[in-house]
Amino acid sequence: MDSQTAERTAQLPQVTEPRNPGMALDLDWVANVQANTSAIERRAASLPGRRSVKKDYQAAWLLKAITLIDLTTLSGDDTAGRVRRLCSKARQPVRTELLDALGVDGITTGAVCVYHDMIAPAVQALQGSDIPVAAVSTGFPAGLSPFHLRLAEIEESVKAGAKEIDIVISRRHVLTQNWQALYDEMKAFRAACGDAHVKAILATGELGTLRNVARASLICMMAGADFIKTSTGKESVNATLPVSLVMIRAIRDYYDRTGYRVGYKPAGGISKAKDSLVYLSLIKEELGDRWLMPDLFRFGASSLLGDIERQLEHHVTGAYSAGYRHAMG
Repeated sequence: MDSQTAERTAQLPQVTEPRNPGMALDLDWVANVQANTSAIERRAASLPGRRSVKKDYQAAWLLKAITLIDLTTLSGDDTAGRVRRLCSKARQPVRTELLDALGVDGITTGAVCVYHDMIAPAVQALQGSDIPVAAVSTGFPAGLSPFHLRLAEIEESVKAGAKEIDIVISRRHVLTQNWQALYDEMKAFRAACGDAHVKAILATGELGTLRNVARASLICMMAGADFIKTSTGKESVNATLPVSLVMIRAIRDYYDRTGYRVGYKPAGGISKAKDSLVYLSLIKEELGDRWLMPDLFRFGASSLLGDIERQLEHHVTGAYSAGYRHAMG
């Protein structure tokens, strides 16, 4: 994909799929799901060295990665001013002179992701753009608040203007293999979201095994998740390639069985431009080009954008600039 192709695809309306309606809980399917850890780790370890794109092709793929970022701030010291600056960066993620040199315009990030209290300033700052606001919910990041409050939190965030809701599952349901409870919980979260799309955060670093990750992915999709997401970004282990491979193949199996495409969002720990290229190549190889669109793939990140912009400047000028030249706002 060259820079001219990146420009064309960036300006296309976001392609939309029929929403995943979910299905009846199929415990036989879940019981048959296994994960060959050694094979998964070998495949994941081979990825960084198998695909390499250079020059204009690399620049085009990095521009594509920008359009797939959920630009995120989830800190206790978030302010309305910080969120407005982040939204400004979402609207104009790369400096104008760099885009002009690349022959590209119309690039924005995929979404802006914030806590509930920051939805209003984000919605206001993004007014007139097609950039949705995503809100983390359901007692993020631990998901241990009372169930009725978690449902109410979703409803309040949707009412405030969030178009996407990132929920966290109850890890104990996975660790105790209580698949019915996980299914019922996810189904209730999906219903509370209404027309807002729901991303199910599995917190994979706390699920114990890759088999648990595979089974939890499948349960959440059966219950109607629009996306499955690796992590909150607050765990000690966040997105990894082995976990991503397991979740992506669960998505592929679900699509083969039902005909519905579910999105994927790796989050936490993806901060380098070269890492984004590895994830994009994984998606392309395992799921195909259709998943390389904002309605089916997102990066949960903030610092990633700065490094991508830095690499694009190097492509244009031949020199690396200081990180502070690519601030979030």
